[in-house]
Amino acid sequence: MSYSPDLSEKTAVVTGGGKGIGKAIALGLAQCGAKVVVAARTAGEIEAVADQIRSAGGQAHAKVTDLTQSDQIEALVQDTVNTFGGINILVNNAARSFFRPLIDLREDGFDKIFDTNVKATFLLSRAAAKIMMQQGGGRIINITTVGAERGGPMMGIYHSSKAAVKMLTMCMATEWASMNILVNAVGPGMTRTHFSQPIWANPEIERQLVSRIPQGRLAEPQDIVGAVLFLCSDAAGFITGQTIYVDGGTLANS
Repeated sequence: MSYSPDLSEKTAVVTGGGKGIGKAIALGLAQCGAKVVVAARTAGEIEAVADQIRSAGGQAHAKVTDLTQSDQIEALVQDTVNTFGGINILVNNAARSFFRPLIDLREDGFDKIFDTNVKATFLLSRAAAKIMMQQGGGRIINITTVGAERGGPMMGIYHSSKAAVKMLTMCMATEWASMNILVNAVGPGMTRTHFSQPIWANPEIERQLVSRIPQGRLAEPQDIVGAVLFLCSDAAGFITGQTIYVDGGTLANS
């Protein structure tokens, strides 16, 4: 990792931290010295990430959390405070989607996407912000997508939810800036993860995707980490309400 701000006095919570982009972010924060709480629904995955951090000399705690349950959101925040004394950084990375046309998406599918991607982001951010207020500030980074900026087939409600997250980021940034809580978003382009595998696993679809990316390849999870670390650092102390797109030039080529 080429960019390593000093986060040794910070405690970070990363949702969806058991694999893909969330895992890469959790490991990146730990390499910069942060104490990391890794949260997701699958115990084995987050325990493995926490063990990897501890094996490298860092401090980590795994907390099984279903973000669609408000009591588990509150428990995640309280457990973090009990374990590490506070919360300085929150990365809202957990997300849900279904790869199908809008005409076929069931109502409960819509609810599951918005409950995870938008409602949980709001509830967890608010709960964490209450702790950050008592500490004199903090950083919240929401993981969105290039799909928040443009329409597309098969993932319309996912894209819509992430557009809502972008607006929520700006609204939280506006309301919480006076409390020194800076809220920003990072928007990956198509990234080679298990989450997006139904799309890029088809070689022809991958070829079409890559042809529209000026840098000529899909992102890897590690590509997303630097923007998150920057937004957590002192160098980003006057940045709030913004979205940084890490997309290899995809939106510039739209």
